[in-house]
Amino acid sequence: MKFKLIAALILCFSQTTQAAESKEKHHEDPTKVITKLGVGYTDEFTLSGSLALDPARKLNGKVNSDASEWRLGGSWLFDFGILNFAMSRTAYDDGGNKNSYSIGTFAPLKAFGVDTGSWMVFPMAGISHNKAEVFSSEDVQFSNDVVMVQNTSNGGYIGGMALRPISEKWTFMIFGGGGIGSDDYSNLWAGTGASYKINDHHSFNFFGFVSEDNYGNVSKISASYTYEFK
Repeated sequence: MKFKLIAALILCFSQTTQAAESKEKHHEDPTKVITKLGVGYTDEFTLSGSLALDPARKLNGKVNSDASEWRLGGSWLFDFGILNFAMSRTAYDDGGNKNSYSIGTFAPLKAFGVDTGSWMVFPMAGISHNKAEVFSSEDVQFSNDVVMVQNTSNGGYIGGMALRPISEKWTFMIFGGGGIGSDDYSNLWAGTGASYKINDHHSFNFFGFVSEDNYGNVSKISASYTYEFK
C-alpha cells in the first residue's frame, strides 16, 4: 500500500514537473526572469547579464570594453507583461553621446487572448528622458571651432518585438519602433537577426541594428553568446 502511494506521488510530481517545463518561456522572450551571463562583439567586446532576485524581479546590465556605452536597470514581471526601468549611455557613430532614462513595458499579445500563430509578438511602450551631447561647428571669433552642445528632451515611445521559431534550434527575431518628445525630438530604430539554442544553458544570437534621432545615428552588427543559469 505504501509502495503504491509513493509511486502515485512520484508520478504526480513527474507530470507536474513536465507540465511546468512545457510552459517554460522561450530563451529570447523579453519577459523571462532568469539569471544569465553573456559576451558579445560589435566593433568591440561587450559583457551583459541579468540576475533574478525572485520569480518576478531581476536586475539587468550591459557594458562595452571601454565603458563608453552601458546599460543598467531592473525588471518586474506582472500578469500583463514586464515593466522595465533602465538608464543607459549610447555613443553615436559620428561622435557625441546620449544618456537615457526610461520606464517601459513588454506585453505578450497571447496574454490578452490574441492568437499570433507561430509568432510570439511583444508590443512595447514607455516614457523616457534623454540628454545628449553632440558636436557642433560654430563660427567663434571668425574661426570654425568644434564644440559640444547639450540637448535635453522628454517623451515617449512605442514599438514591438517578434520571435518566430523556425526549428527547435533556430529562431528568427525582428524589432522596431519610434518615439517623439519635447523640442521636436523624434527617433526611429529597427533590427533583425537570428538566435541559435544549443541546449537549455547555451545559446548564440546574431543581429543587425540601426537607429536615428535628432542628435545622430547608430548602426551595429552584433554576435553574442549567452549562458543561462538554471
